[in-house]
Amino acid sequence: MSATTDFRPDELHTVAISSPRAPRSRRGARDFFARLPLRTIIAVLLVIEIYPMVWMFLGSFKSQSEFLNEPFWSLPSSWSLDNYVEVFTTGNFGQYIVNSVIAVFPSLFFILLFGVAAGFALEVMVWKGRGPVLLLFLAGIMVPAQMILLPLFTIYFRTGLTGSLWPLILTYTAIGLPLTVFMMATFFRTVPREIFEAATLDGASMLRAFWSVGLPLVRNAIFTVGLVQFFFLWNDLLIALTFTTSSNLRTIQVGLLNFTGQYGAVQYGPTFAAIAVSVFGTLLLYLFLNQQVMKGLTAGSVKG
Repeated sequence: MSATTDFRPDELHTVAISSPRAPRSRRGARDFFARLPLRTIIAVLLVIEIYPMVWMFLGSFKSQSEFLNEPFWSLPSSWSLDNYVEVFTTGNFGQYIVNSVIAVFPSLFFILLFGVAAGFALEVMVWKGRGPVLLLFLAGIMVPAQMILLPLFTIYFRTGLTGSLWPLILTYTAIGLPLTVFMMATFFRTVPREIFEAATLDGASMLRAFWSVGLPLVRNAIFTVGLVQFFFLWNDLLIALTFTTSSNLRTIQVGLLNFTGQYGAVQYGPTFAAIAVSVFGTLLLYLFLNQQVMKGLTAGSVKG
């Protein structure tokens, strides 16, 4: 009994509070070292992703002599906007942006309109032969774009469409449809059939069920597919280079090939400035719409 009465109440309170601290600190140290390899890998990946953009941004302020005579890691001697001014004046980059907008956004509209409607028809509607039709769309994904460029160019030339942006709009729409149809059919598959059955029992037609029931349920998926297709079309070079027969019809990616001087010498400063305008513009768009993209990507992961 005497051993138990030697401790005062305040000492018991101090021991009860301070004793768990040592195991907790050791556990925190173990967690830190356990997560250290993963954090190191993430840091290395961030450097790999961010460093080229920083280098490109700094290079957009350098002069031609700095590119040729200074080390590539050197900072620009001045932060003048002359390269950006030359991009939009001498380089005619503003016209290239307008051409890209005219070619990409109508194509994106047709891709989403026809792709979402086809995905609804192939997955929600019940009709004979929808399985083989879906396989035909999947086969379109496996056709390389290089195989169809020459036949398409011949068709566009004979129909008189060359000399305009219609070849780009039609080709972008045809190439973007197979993947869009497949993805939208996958997203419509996650929607419970009872919802459409209830709409039918309430007297809704198939068109009303599509516009009023189907579209709101896959809205985030449509947004995500549209953004993916937008980046693909906006960054296209091969198709745009094949079908743009005039300098006034060049898109952004084709226009970047235009920043050359005498005897084909590359003008590095204006080229880096033009690339920075294209890259950071799309990057800001993605960062602004990032949350909607994440919602769309996870929309089809859990059924119901």
